[in-house]
Amino acid sequence: MPTITSALADVTASDSVLRRFLHGLPGVDAVGLEARAASLGTRSIKTTAKAYAIDLAISMIDLTTLEGADTPGKVRALAAKALRPDPTDRTAPATAAVCVYPDMVETAATALAGSGVKVASVATAFPAGRAALGVKLADTRDAVAAGADEIDMVIDRGAFLSGRYLKVYEEIRAVKEAAGAARLKVIFETGELSTYDNIRRASWLGMLAGADFIKTSTGKVGVNATPANTLLMLQAVRDFRERTGVQVGVKPAGGIRSSKDAVKFLVLVNETVGADWLDNHWFRFGASSLLNDLLMQRQKLSTGRYSGPDYVTVD
Repeated sequence: MPTITSALADVTASDSVLRRFLHGLPGVDAVGLEARAASLGTRSIKTTAKAYAIDLAISMIDLTTLEGADTPGKVRALAAKALRPDPTDRTAPATAAVCVYPDMVETAATALAGSGVKVASVATAFPAGRAALGVKLADTRDAVAAGADEIDMVIDRGAFLSGRYLKVYEEIRAVKEAAGAARLKVIFETGELSTYDNIRRASWLGMLAGADFIKTSTGKVGVNATPANTLLMLQAVRDFRERTGVQVGVKPAGGIRSSKDAVKFLVLVNETVGADWLDNHWFRFGASSLLNDLLMQRQKLSTGRYSGPDYVTVD
């Protein structure tokens, strides 16, 4: 099977070569992309398939708290919810991960030790990414040393939008090295990239640099994950694997709040990249509020009654 090195060995040789490669990617048909995403969103999911999809979606959530007022107690409570989302039903799956700031990683790691639920940490001056590279690398190393299994980094959107692609590439490579064995999710902040062509270029840039996941957003801006930008990123990882043999995960984040929305995203995955990505090792939701709605819909399917928000824990 080909590797990135053999299949695309020369495209990062210089800034001009990398720019030529990224701008040589096929242009995105915006109308066609949005129509395809909308069409897939109308697929009817029957009861048995819906129950499976709800449990799958729960298992794919990165349960997240990224607030200035976060406390160790809040993180421990979030970890408890990740481990047992529905305290009244032991059959409910655990979430994929708990995502916190670096200074809360040790608390999360202690609470989740031995459980299989991953500890993810944002790093690299999240969410703006405006810091010197040395600061970003220290941020990453501190999180990994504290017990992070995964690092969610943000790209330098200013560098990307001004065409300094090699700078962005080299920064991702450096963070990847600093992360060591931790898996690296590279956040593009698609709402700031303005065009679908830029999202496609950022996707390939992140994958060339060694991203284990490509991620839409921080959840801290007005436009976050959408079916169209997620579909575009799924197409990118599909094409990248066809060309290099390397599989990369996708994480839509921000704005996904209902079970109905989650199921639509899973349909996108199934119809675009197939069953190989229908697993929390390759697809995640960055959406904490989504979990409560999934739990309420799960209760309704199992009991025939809609319990309402008072019957699930508040994050």
